[in-house]
Amino acid sequence: MIRNLFFVRRASGDADYRAWQRFFTELGLEAAGDWQGRQNQGVLFRTPQAAIELGMGSDFPAADLVCEVADANAAYEVLRAGGCKIAEEIADRKFGGRMFLAEPVPGQRIAVFSYLPEKQPQPVRTCEGALSAQGLRFGLVVSRFNSFITERLLQGALDALRRSGARDQDLTVLRVPGAFEIPAAARTLAEQRQVDAIVCLGCVIRGETTHYEHIATEVTRGIGQCAQETGVPHGYGLLTCENLEQAIDRAGLKAGNKGFEAAMAAIEMANLKKSVARG
Repeated sequence: MIRNLFFVRRASGDADYRAWQRFFTELGLEAAGDWQGRQNQGVLFRTPQAAIELGMGSDFPAADLVCEVADANAAYEVLRAGGCKIAEEIADRKFGGRMFLAEPVPGQRIAVFSYLPEKQPQPVRTCEGALSAQGLRFGLVVSRFNSFITERLLQGALDALRRSGARDQDLTVLRVPGAFEIPAAARTLAEQRQVDAIVCLGCVIRGETTHYEHIATEVTRGIGQCAQETGVPHGYGLLTCENLEQAIDRAGLKAGNKGFEAAMAAIEMANLKKSVARG
């Protein structure tokens, strides 16, 4: 399978080698490494993005290589000032770009272009939640059933919140009998509008009956509905495990602490909600 693709430009001699090296350097490429062997030498230029383009039809440049630059006008002036031959003058093209053809060495042409401002792809607006709990209030709903697991989840969640800047006075812990009661307690917290996010922590382990499936399904549905209907972010820290060993692994051993992860998700979502609200 292909790991890397390299465009190899073989220079015919020292003059060509220096001309190509100067050409790529003037376009702003940085050398990522070079080598000197008994029979050859070379330098590797890496680009921010590279691709193989397969096309057909008209309006393709008659060039060995196509380089997109930030500003074709600036590249044109730099190359011309450096003595590079301009094989075809700069002009606007039908595809929405401005292009010229340079000839660093005789007989080998490079097309250099940039898109016209009105054709430039617009940047995608991206919004992410910060991983800072400073100034935020959190509710933690913890099941007492399987407490030897859920207490570890709680400690992991508290650790995440404190490490992220949350103050103890901004943390409220609600303990409920079992996992089934988590959604109701979470909704009570959410509807009071006293917290910015809620972390739900519980553990359900498969037994000999179908009880496990019913509880896991209903609790998950209830947490999701509470988050959607109240608009308060919920961190999902419910373990649904086949056996006790899996639960222990997910409460601080091999698989990390899912309480910690749920709290970090709650922090990020609380900040994301505030960022989106600010526009």
